[in-house]
Amino acid sequence: MKQRFQTVKRSSIAATGALLLGASLLAGCTSSPEATPAAAVQQQAQVKTVKTAKAEKRTIADPMEHVADVVASSRMTVATKSGGEVSEVLKKRGDTVEKGELLFRLDPKDVLLQKEKANVSISGTKQQLAKAVQDLADGKRDLQNGIAKLEQTVRDTEKTYNKMRNDYDQGLVSKIQLEQLETQLSGLRMDLESSRAKLKTMESTNSLSQLEQGLETAQLSVQEIDRALENMEVRAPVGGVLTDFTVEAGMTVPAGFSAGDIQKLNPVKVKAELTEDAAKLIRGKQELHLAIPGSADRLTGTVAYLADVMSAQTKSYSLELEVANPERKLKPGMKVQIMLSEEADQVVVTVPTTSVVREAGETFVYILNGSVAEKRKVELGRLKETYQEAISGVKEGEQIIVSGQNLLKDKETVQLAN
Repeated sequence: MKQRFQTVKRSSIAATGALLLGASLLAGCTSSPEATPAAAVQQQAQVKTVKTAKAEKRTIADPMEHVADVVASSRMTVATKSGGEVSEVLKKRGDTVEKGELLFRLDPKDVLLQKEKANVSISGTKQQLAKAVQDLADGKRDLQNGIAKLEQTVRDTEKTYNKMRNDYDQGLVSKIQLEQLETQLSGLRMDLESSRAKLKTMESTNSLSQLEQGLETAQLSVQEIDRALENMEVRAPVGGVLTDFTVEAGMTVPAGFSAGDIQKLNPVKVKAELTEDAAKLIRGKQELHLAIPGSADRLTGTVAYLADVMSAQTKSYSLELEVANPERKLKPGMKVQIMLSEEADQVVVTVPTTSVVREAGETFVYILNGSVAEKRKVELGRLKETYQEAISGVKEGEQIIVSGQNLLKDKETVQLAN
């Protein structure tokens, strides 16, 4: 019976093993369809998950300013052209004057006396010249009359001489008589030629030149005196503000005396020395805005000059603006702020600093295009907090990958984190 029990036990174990084997095979056959979702999950786990942020426009910095100096557009010295005693002062230091406006007068008494003397000299010279002209005309007339008489005498003597030659040939007159008449005729001819030469010399030579030159000199003297009289009134050479004006009535000033300066204040010039970076910001611009410290006023200046080459002395680039100043708000010596950039210039496309990938000295970001990460080379500029200016390579609104980008490859498929 014990043997039967062992036989039954072995049969039960064998049956149990067969059942387990069958179950195992059945499980292997029925598990294949259920393995597909698990593989898909495993495959999905291999697609990298990323986060993105938009490339947006932000104010990257405050507008850049530069301190500049206001100077007069021109500065001219008020100088006396004649000397004399100041008789009247019409303006004072700080006054605004127009071109040609009278500033002060010099006493003209001495100059007027010189003019009176010159006029007397002119009058006397004119009388002498008139008498000399009359004498010359009378002398010419007398000489012409004498020549006419001599010509007639020569003609008459020639006739007598010719007749006497005939008489001499007939023996009616002696040879001595004929020679005497011939000598007389020769003398008359010489007198006639001499008178003609004298008349010709008189007509070709200006014997009045000395008097005429004297008269001309005297007249020029009067013109100079008239000019000196005009210079007794000292006028503004340009319009502007009268500075350093120290003239007082009663003081005597020489010719060439510097009475003061006039600074032209409309327009004015604004000058500054710029660094290379500052010069780059405004190069090519025709106008710049200016701010007056302590005032809300904003003015516009025209770029009159911007140096192309850095100064060897100052190591800077000279800038000169011309600014209209009709209300004279700007005065020489003032400081103003030149706006090298405007507020609009500071609004730029930016990317998060965490999105930047650096490789071999170059900078890249990854752009999410659908489900594909595109590697894009970018040029970066100014930095503000956690954002950096994107000068090129990125457009506003593009999705920038900000996490996981260091493990990505160009054109790799990614999924967006929830």
